[in-house]
Amino acid sequence: MKANLEVLPRGVQVALALGLVALVAFPFTGTDFYVQMVTRMMIMAIFAMSLDLLQGVSGLVSLGHAAYFGLAGYALAFLMPQGEAVSLWWTLPLAVLASGLGALIIGFFVVRTHGIYFIMVTMAFAQMVFFLFFDNKLLGGSDGLYINFKPTIALFGWTPFAWWDLDNKHTLYYFTLAVLLVVYAFLRRLLWSPFGRALAGIRVNEHRMRAMGFGTFRYKLTAFTLAGALAGLAGYLWGTQTGYINPELMGFHMSAHGIMMVILGGMGNFAGAIVGAFAFEYLLHVFKDLPRIGSVNLGKHWQLWMGLFIVLLVTFAPRGILGLVERFGKSRKAGDE
Repeated sequence: MKANLEVLPRGVQVALALGLVALVAFPFTGTDFYVQMVTRMMIMAIFAMSLDLLQGVSGLVSLGHAAYFGLAGYALAFLMPQGEAVSLWWTLPLAVLASGLGALIIGFFVVRTHGIYFIMVTMAFAQMVFFLFFDNKLLGGSDGLYINFKPTIALFGWTPFAWWDLDNKHTLYYFTLAVLLVVYAFLRRLLWSPFGRALAGIRVNEHRMRAMGFGTFRYKLTAFTLAGALAGLAGYLWGTQTGYINPELMGFHMSAHGIMMVILGGMGNFAGAIVGAFAFEYLLHVFKDLPRIGSVNLGKHWQLWMGLFIVLLVTFAPRGILGLVERFGKSRKAGDE
């Protein structure tokens, strides 16, 4: 009853450890532009992990997950006054709570459905939330809202260091990295908990789990709510970094990007979601920067190249990038023997 790569092979663990070392050292070697870009990648990795809890662990494919990402960003925008910064230590929990509450309400109806109906209903609810903000000027309308200040991380007005400020790009970078690691550790622990084992069982055979006495509705609703809250955590960090939030962040395209990140890295282990988010964002920049050849602007059609890449990956490496790393490690070990 295991997802794709719940037990990470030694080679994958080593690769992930080297990646963590690279992330810690990166701000000392990269320019401010690339520091901000990697910060964005880490935010999207948190979003991808939240979706992997549904898709990879619980077997629930949601096309509306971005709604909770955007809700937390809007919560930050509404909590932030026009003339001063507010504390991260109370706005962050409130924003995450708003996303979790939204996921709880929507999930109460959504998780009663199965298969294609679940997919379509999640997308329908997300579109309702999208147009609620898109068509309502009081909520910012199609133009969205600006977040004029970054939340302050001072403790009771006390700032221990001069750089203890999210306006400092390196401080925001390391804060986001710390949040990424905490979320990953939490979800990995959850994966091996009785709750996580029950979700895996529901993914494999929900009818059998129900026959064994498990309240599958309650388990799925809890997972749906938790995933929404974690997506909100990523949305809060997005709003903090960019200083801007708009309805497009709640749209279908954002949810589809999350699904592609999870597939790209490898489902069911959360490390794959992180790798997939980094790979997706990097490929996004590569494909958008493709040159013009004659009258054809290759970069303008980046969606085509991204789609082709995903199709090839799913065809030849259905377990994602981490699956490729695992296969490479096994082939090397067999060659050495």
